[in-house]
Amino acid sequence: MMQERAIPTLPSIAPITREEGLRLYEDMVLGRFFEDKCAEMYYRGKMFGFVHLYNGQEAVSTGVIQSMRPGEDYVCSTYRDHVHALSVGVPARNVMAELFGKATGCSKGRGGSMHLFSAEHKLLGGYAFIGEGIPVALGAAFQSKYRREVMGDASADQVTAAFFGDGTTNNGQFFECLNMAALWSLPIIFVVENNKWAIGMAHERATSQPEIYKKASVFGMPGIEVDGMDVLAVRTVAQEAVARARAGEGPTLIECLTYRFRGHSLADPDELRSKTEKELWLARDPIKKLANYLIDKQLTDAEELKAIDHHIQEVIDDAVKFAQESPEPDASELYRFVFAEDE
Repeated sequence: MMQERAIPTLPSIAPITREEGLRLYEDMVLGRFFEDKCAEMYYRGKMFGFVHLYNGQEAVSTGVIQSMRPGEDYVCSTYRDHVHALSVGVPARNVMAELFGKATGCSKGRGGSMHLFSAEHKLLGGYAFIGEGIPVALGAAFQSKYRREVMGDASADQVTAAFFGDGTTNNGQFFECLNMAALWSLPIIFVVENNKWAIGMAHERATSQPEIYKKASVFGMPGIEVDGMDVLAVRTVAQEAVARARAGEGPTLIECLTYRFRGHSLADPDELRSKTEKELWLARDPIKKLANYLIDKQLTDAEELKAIDHHIQEVIDDAVKFAQESPEPDASELYRFVFAEDE
């Protein structure tokens, strides 16, 4: 088993209300239940292509995106994008329909699992090749700054979050975009979801500096390491990074130490990771951790959390029914959306 990095600690966790805590819990459960249903549908032959699930990493998506302004701030994802889409508010129905290749999908059935997109929710897309989304996110951050400072649009204070994995941080686009973001003080947060494995390559074997957050220092930007299995810890550092970006103080690199509970994709037999390593991380399930915290702080009780679980399961079942009953894209629209269209 690879050497484990110590769990980073924060001086203090940002205060949380009952309503905020339940919202975080509901968002994380939505992501977990959705991904579990995707696995079921995939193995039943209802879903095709490559499907990369997010189980175990929910605290990262929820902690960051729920610290942003829904429908206003921008989010750019990777091929592991289902839960990011759900966190920004894309309805589970439309995400599931996209995975079924249906016309009612958020990408109209053309994107599938790895290419979810929603202009309405400011989701700038999922990308199949690592690092592809970072320049797109950089562009979104640049236009926000340009509209505000050059065109005098005081409402253009949007922040952009770019999500990517540890494997991407050895990619040239990562360094180029960090450099540009720092040079122009862009309102962007680079979120590294370090789940320790880039497909089958262990992170520590692939980079000369395994502590990714330290790479930010080269560009003169803050680099923060956080426990990616603790949604409240992620939320705390994300809130600070969002505030900095919105105030015009530039970018932040956040390295979230997390773990995927399933293989790289549903086609991955997951034989490279040791049983001991998996059990170590499974014991740190972020959803259970938050549930225990909320109960310990008397912000809720087990029965209320069970009621949320039940409600979310109904949402997921409805999403599957909607996807199954939705129409296939019409063949007459084969060449639509190749080029931009007038509104």
